Amino acid sequence: MNNNRGQTSSQVSFLIRWLTCSLGLWIAVQLFGSKTTDDLATIIATFLLAGLIFSAVNSILKPLVTILSLPFMLLSLGLFMLVVNGFMVWITVAIAPNIQMGFGWAIVSSLVISLINYLASSIGESERFNKIRR
Repeated sequence: MNNNRGQTSSQVSFLIRWLTCSLGLWIAVQLFGSKTTDDLATIIATFLLAGLIFSAVNSILKPLVTILSLPFMLLSLGLFMLVVNGFMVWITVAIAPNIQMGFGWAIVSSLVISLINYLASSIGESERFNKIRR
């Protein structure tokens, strides 16, 4: 019974991360990119798909790219991670339909998405903390 509760919790956590990534990508594209359609249903489907693609790219490709770029990260004292994160956003935008963004703006967008994910995780952590305190 306890295992089922943990599985449900991880599913809810994945759903929240997916929606947060989708929201972050939507905000980033609104600020720094362009979309090729104005149909609301298509836009919602596009950004939900883009959020899923972004999650997959970060899970599969980012560890490999991070390991390969370790020398650059050491030389830049970690600042090269901005380029790696921007590359992940750029790949996501290149794969997802109906949205476009240049590589430079993808780097800036990665900062926006990171901030949104940080805020969402902070809210989630404060909610968990308040539940534990009760």
